[in-house]
Amino acid sequence: MNPSLHIRPPAVAGMFYPAEADELARDIQSCLAAVPAVQAPAPKVLIVPHAGYVYSGAVAARAYALIAPARSAIRRVVLLGPAHRVPIRGLALPVAEAFATPLGGVRIDAEGAAAALKLPQVTASDVAHNLEHSLEVQLPFLQTVLDDFTLLPFAVGTATPAQVAEVLDLLWGGPETLILISSDLSHFHAYATAQGIDKGTVGAILAFEPSIEHEQACGATPINGLLLCARRRGLSIELLDLRNSGDTAGDRSRVVGYASFALREGKPHAEH
Repeated sequence: MNPSLHIRPPAVAGMFYPAEADELARDIQSCLAAVPAVQAPAPKVLIVPHAGYVYSGAVAARAYALIAPARSAIRRVVLLGPAHRVPIRGLALPVAEAFATPLGGVRIDAEGAAAALKLPQVTASDVAHNLEHSLEVQLPFLQTVLDDFTLLPFAVGTATPAQVAEVLDLLWGGPETLILISSDLSHFHAYATAQGIDKGTVGAILAFEPSIEHEQACGATPINGLLLCARRRGLSIELLDLRNSGDTAGDRSRVVGYASFALREGKPHAEH
């Protein structure tokens, strides 16, 4: 990658995932290899968790394995995740021209960014992205299952579902564009309590109900915007995996919930 580019370096390598490229590649391949083979069209949209790979990598891999067959067709990824570190009004793109991970660099889609920045709810801010993990942890998976692609990463703050849906509609594109929503589910409940909360959240998502609260999912705002957009566009939705950290690598006294979903273009749904 051109060293003169303004590059956002990795912020959570060595914490959420390995900082050494070979180890990182092995971890991702191990997660993907554990996913059962499925013969199905590649999804248009994925919802995936964003915790450390030891906690949620297997859940995310269930979604990422589905787009590997379209690795040469998908050329752009529109990625939305919640802003954990910096308060944001609306949605923030980076000023940076590329994001780096231990596996290499990913260029920002300059044309798509310029179009999105014409919307009043979209701004450009490196501060919003410098420490944010919800977007970064998706990149090594994308770099593994796709060939060359550009990125439109949005850190999502205070916004309405309609404002998020407007951004998604603008950048929806065709088979060359993957929409990716990054979100965990409930946080820091006892195991059985979390299971009940997360089951309800999953039910609302599967019913295309854009009323998810932030206590149910940290990425509630991008999820709600997606559900509005997906319902209008007639997408179907499938739950791929639902677990929590008590099932993967943590104790069961205070767990975090994780789910992955695939959405495909199909026949319209009735408006609710």
